[in-house]
Amino acid sequence: MARKSNVTKYPRFTGTNFNIGFVVFFIILIYVAFNVFTYITSDSIAEYEVTQGRIASTNVYKGIVLREETVYYATLSGTVNYYIANADKVSSSDVVYSVDTSGDIAEQITTAAEDGRSLAAEDKEEILTSLTEFAASYDSVSFSEVYSFKESLNSSISQTLSSIALDNLSDEIDESSDTFYKYTASTPGIVLFYTDGYEDLTAEDFTADDLEGSSYSKESYGSGRSVEQGDVVYKLVTDEEWSVVIAISDDLAEELNETDSVSVTFCKDDYSAAASTTIWKKDGDYYLQLTFKTAMIRYANERYLEIELDISNQEGLKIPNSAITTKEFYTVPIEYFLKGGDSDSEGLLVQRTSDDGEVYTEFVAPTVYYQTDTYYYIDDESVSEGDIVISSDTSSEYVIGTDTDELYGVYNINKGYAVFKIINILYENDEYTIVESNTSYGISLYDHIALNGSNVNEDDFIN
Repeated sequence: MARKSNVTKYPRFTGTNFNIGFVVFFIILIYVAFNVFTYITSDSIAEYEVTQGRIASTNVYKGIVLREETVYYATLSGTVNYYIANADKVSSSDVVYSVDTSGDIAEQITTAAEDGRSLAAEDKEEILTSLTEFAASYDSVSFSEVYSFKESLNSSISQTLSSIALDNLSDEIDESSDTFYKYTASTPGIVLFYTDGYEDLTAEDFTADDLEGSSYSKESYGSGRSVEQGDVVYKLVTDEEWSVVIAISDDLAEELNETDSVSVTFCKDDYSAAASTTIWKKDGDYYLQLTFKTAMIRYANERYLEIELDISNQEGLKIPNSAITTKEFYTVPIEYFLKGGDSDSEGLLVQRTSDDGEVYTEFVAPTVYYQTDTYYYIDDESVSEGDIVISSDTSSEYVIGTDTDELYGVYNINKGYAVFKIINILYENDEYTIVESNTSYGISLYDHIALNGSNVNEDDFIN
């Protein structure tokens, strides 16, 4: 009897089956290797997520201050003492200054003004408050403000002490009525104890040199000085309305032409106020007059001020400037587009020539990136320079490449490859640009774009 074999038999694989499996495996291996190699050797594209944002444009200018100022002169010769602090408000009944023709009473007042012991408690409290407020707002970058504050504080204390002395010396003053004369303000206003020659300056007659202020100087007046008849003793500002005039560029003049007001920030103390605007041209240059109805007393001691014009506060999609690039497009008249093919997409009838020389038309639907009232903007994906397109209505012809235009945009990389998107720039500074949102052919909030647009090309794959 024959011995039964225990060897299990398996089906044979033919050479054909083995070869197909190997080929498929080899193709997959090559594909994976190619993608790994491409990923390793290609440049990595940094991306940026589009956000909502705003850019406030601030422009700093140096301007000249114009006010309604009246200068008053001494009617007698003698020694002057002041009883109102510089840049303080006065009524028509307040004594502003006195002139002592003999000098006896004036000397007593000057001596008394050097002794702070006569200051009342409320006066000391006011001085302490001023010191506290200045210390709280002090900036070491603007150290020169210390001197201005010191001068202002000394003036205020001196005038207060002189006023106290004037009251205490009432008996002596009555006895010296022939030599001691007190002068009240002729009208309510703000007293200033300096002149600079610009008291009569108006927006109509100032010059570019006045605005520059390189040779500006002012003369200040204090108690205890001798005056001659006709010398300046003080000046009075009688109108709360005042203005600052600055030189501006042609572009800014055009931008503000339709505006009758603007927000202004004073660099001296970061105070902001609204100003009405007037623009005019003089000797070929544009000037802007900013008129204020408040804060005049705040800057009464200043003839020149640095200001910031908050002329733009644009809001939209915020993108880095590095993402912005340009791309050239063919511009094709809209009348050459029609709907056709297998969809409702608009396209062009492009004239083609077959291998045997037969001329025919082909409907192509290029991507439209932008449009104006007369043109569609397309690239070279579906058409090439020199291609002839035909109007279905008039049979007229148009050659692709006859007209081109360059547009600003960014590369959208949402899908893993670069797609150029048009942007409508609203405003830009050194780092960022604000672009209009919800535009046709544009970008949207939270889109991912290439951070460096100049390093990317259309349809590049993004790692």
